[in-house]
Amino acid sequence: MQNTTQQLNDTLISKSLTTADYVPTLDAMLARTLARIDLKKQQGLRTPDELWIVDHNDVYTLGQASKEEHILQRTNTPIIKTDRGGQVTWHGHGQLVIYWLFDLNSLGWSVRNLVSHAEQAIEDVINDCLQNPASSDTTAISAHARRDAPGVYLYADTSVADDNTDTDAPANSTSVDDKMMLGKMASLGFKIKHGFSYHGIALNLNCDLSAFNAINPCGYAGMQMLRLSDFVAMQKVSDEQTGEALSYEQVTQKLIDNIAKRHAGLIELRALAPK
Repeated sequence: MQNTTQQLNDTLISKSLTTADYVPTLDAMLARTLARIDLKKQQGLRTPDELWIVDHNDVYTLGQASKEEHILQRTNTPIIKTDRGGQVTWHGHGQLVIYWLFDLNSLGWSVRNLVSHAEQAIEDVINDCLQNPASSDTTAISAHARRDAPGVYLYADTSVADDNTDTDAPANSTSVDDKMMLGKMASLGFKIKHGFSYHGIALNLNCDLSAFNAINPCGYAGMQMLRLSDFVAMQKVSDEQTGEALSYEQVTQKLIDNIAKRHAGLIELRALAPK
């Protein structure tokens, strides 16, 4: 597991972990959070917040409210119970995981602020990437959060869709105004301890989505999971940077930059969409 650290601003650093096993990463994240809590309580110190950029080895994780029945098939992939919110999900290579180790009280953020900043940062980056679609058929697609189900989902604008109704839309598609939900691209799950957050977000970039077939993702039976590389021109890991194709690293940097600006107060929250 390689570990590199970068100073983003005076109160925020990033740490990158590659081929990381889940349990040691969780243990380190919890230990760091507890140490920061102790430093603030005992000495009144505000320590820099941290973004952990993690490339996990394959793992299924179960949040505190997870139900065993959402595991549909047992595989060789480890199943780990953890202390974040939410249900069961998968982490693995080709998925961007970012853990938010933030002092919410020092930022003046509520838990709702944290969740909204996370969702809106992902929306911003996905929608920016969709300006470089994999085909002309994706130009009417956009990313949005939902009030009733945490995460970020892709929607197709049905107002500009072809009049042909035989679109093979997913069975679990739902219409919101003139938009039809295609599926879920990013998941969220946080833990708050004494005003400090840890755990975070997972964005599917170019991972193998078949891992989600063994579970009800986030507790939703039949939820269609999506990845960015099916909608945006992305280069393969083995390719050199060519043309307009985005790399995994470029998308990662876009998201880090957006989060850092929000942390610094340079991007304000948008009004939440109605339920």
